Amino acid sequence: MSDNTQIISETLLADLLSVSKATVLSWKKKGKIIPFSLDPSPQYKLADLANFPAIKAMLNSNWAAELNQTPLRPYRSIELFAGAGGLAIGLEQAGFNAVALNEIDPKACATLRLNRPHWRVLEGDIKQIDFSQFGPIDFLSGGFPCQAFSYAGNKLGFEDTRGTLFFEFARAVRTLKPAVFMAENVKGLLSHDQGRTLETIKTVIKELGYQLIEPKVLKAIFYQVPQKRERLILIAIRNDLAPLVEFNWPAPHPHVFTLKDALKAGVLYDSDVPVSGGQSYPERKKHILAHVPAGGCWVDLPDDLQREYMQKSYFLGGGKTGMARRLSWNSPSLTLTCAPAQKQTERCHPEETRPLTVREYARIQTFPDDWQFSGALSSQYKQIGNAVPVNLAYAIGRRLIALLNQIETLPSHQLPLFNE
Repeated sequence: MSDNTQIISETLLADLLSVSKATVLSWKKKGKIIPFSLDPSPQYKLADLANFPAIKAMLNSNWAAELNQTPLRPYRSIELFAGAGGLAIGLEQAGFNAVALNEIDPKACATLRLNRPHWRVLEGDIKQIDFSQFGPIDFLSGGFPCQAFSYAGNKLGFEDTRGTLFFEFARAVRTLKPAVFMAENVKGLLSHDQGRTLETIKTVIKELGYQLIEPKVLKAIFYQVPQKRERLILIAIRNDLAPLVEFNWPAPHPHVFTLKDALKAGVLYDSDVPVSGGQSYPERKKHILAHVPAGGCWVDLPDDLQREYMQKSYFLGGGKTGMARRLSWNSPSLTLTCAPAQKQTERCHPEETRPLTVREYARIQTFPDDWQFSGALSSQYKQIGNAVPVNLAYAIGRRLIALLNQIETLPSHQLPLFNE
């Protein structure tokens, strides 16, 4: 579909280009960008913004061609820290066949088993898993938690990271020797512990015998996800294969999807969001949030309600725009948190004064409507909020399939022997 006529707001333009709203306003003042319309607020045509590389990539996207990528054979994969299955579903859609999935949270494991009874779900501590039982696999993935390392020396290697969950991820790589592996994490890993955490991870990956593709932060809004979410992706190729193949990051989708696309019938879903359970606000909080307009937050409240709601934080000035936040139909959702009703992380429905429901949460993360979640409401929100958006995982998965297809056609390629 052609989306060159899509109209976007200044706020969304800032998000797409990874700049501040002030920068966009400065560009407008200097004539670098010219609004298509000023009613009711400045609006811009994507087609008029092709001088920006990120927008140009959308307008000239190879998305449709990438959708046709299929595996040359069933590629065997293992996923660690699988959660409620966001990454696993996307990889499955791309063509991976999961040999096993590990997760420590019993409720998330119940979710995986409920939806995919044929998956082998390894519930429990990753430290207890003997990976040699699985034989050769093609691909390993997982989002290990971001943890600092203890720096006894200047350079840390594999053994020095023992005691962290990254060590367990690396242990799986060392045992299984997949052709390719992928780790995903929060954007904050780039600067975690002044950058030393990532540098240690890079050192260990090299020690394991893999060539790391330069890590990249992917914005979910570029990949058919109606949410302003970012994930750091690390992809590594085994040294014997890396010089012979090339990995390409997924092309952006030519359209930006909004909350309306998530919750109403349209391109993403063929029906309105199903009715489901959800949390609610106390009456006083509901009364206060009723004064917040769509797309607004605490700064849009009358001064007396600002003071009541923000309390001591009121005197700290601006910012804190996640507080008393109501979403807008015409923008992607803010990054979903694990608790949509808490004061620091509100995600209020654009029209009704209530938190988003479980199924609304799932839609924003692009889970299929038939994917059910186990456990209490709080657990379901947590499982969804922690997930990798399914459509983002699917987009990455297609490029990984393309990479494995390259490896598969190498004349001399052989998978590593079991526990070689």
